[in-house]
Amino acid sequence: MYELKFDKDVCASCETIDCLVRCQYLKLSREDAARERQKLNNGEESLVLQECATCYACEEYCDKGNHPFYQIVELQEQAGIWPAPRPIVHQQIKMFSPKGDFEPQNVEGVPFNLCLFPALKNNIKGKLFEDVSIMMGRDLFCNLVYLHFAKSSVIKERVPEVIANYAKCNIKELVCFHDECYALYASWAPAYGIEVPFRPVHLFEYLIDKLKENRTSLRNLGMKIAYQRPCSTRLTPQKEPLLDELFELIGVDRVPREYDRETPLCCGAILRMQGRDDLADDLNKRNLEDMKSSGATVCVFNCPGCYATMGQMVAEKGLMPLLISDLCRIAIGENL
Repeated sequence: MYELKFDKDVCASCETIDCLVRCQYLKLSREDAARERQKLNNGEESLVLQECATCYACEEYCDKGNHPFYQIVELQEQAGIWPAPRPIVHQQIKMFSPKGDFEPQNVEGVPFNLCLFPALKNNIKGKLFEDVSIMMGRDLFCNLVYLHFAKSSVIKERVPEVIANYAKCNIKELVCFHDECYALYASWAPAYGIEVPFRPVHLFEYLIDKLKENRTSLRNLGMKIAYQRPCSTRLTPQKEPLLDELFELIGVDRVPREYDRETPLCCGAILRMQGRDDLADDLNKRNLEDMKSSGATVCVFNCPGCYATMGQMVAEKGLMPLLISDLCRIAIGENL
């Protein structure tokens, strides 16, 4: 079984303990964080394992690249901790299990991964996507969602076959619509020493290239937008400057607000699965009020899960909910 590349000595020598101090959910003092960090390093029981909101933020806050969140998930599973009720976890694992009858796909054009979001086919059209070859299904499912359920073992069991299925299609690159898919290949797999025989391409990089190809059709949208940064983006924060470049290309203003950049609030979907509705309600309320008070008129989503969870809430606040792919289509003059 694949082992996490986690160095306890790196954690022990860390002076800031930002992975826990900066957590917006645990609210630990630096002294308490140091104590709980040591417990985790020793494999001992820690309140972190019980109270973690699985927002992935500690991965971003660790400047050592030492994967504190992946370690937390490993320890949760070893301790038999279930962040969500067992029936929900078992249902998810069974529902999205691989079919096991994968036939290599004849890929023409750009391999474009939609994971398990068939509804997104309605958004992947027009000039920006005319040369893509959509790849999706349970045998190509990234499985990284099981980090939320303390089930690293499921990911380790399934991911090598997922990667092998893509390799059978002889692809050199794979554009990932969903942040979590990209994070699997750019962060999680390397952290476990799993080779990825193709280059993962984030949706932001793909869209920037296509917008530049269609520069003559590009128009300045002049919108003030609030960006709903999803939890999965915390696993690969190095690509965030691409988003700012993309917004600059299409002339939108990513309004400064409290819950963006390195301090975003998640959509609350996983918290509701975990039975933490009060916390999810509080997050949604603060997040939506922050969007509205910032002067934004549009809320832009990258994650389909966030869009499904918060789209209606955003609309009720008077903001237009848009997937970033649709925002870019509008920028080249296409109707949705």
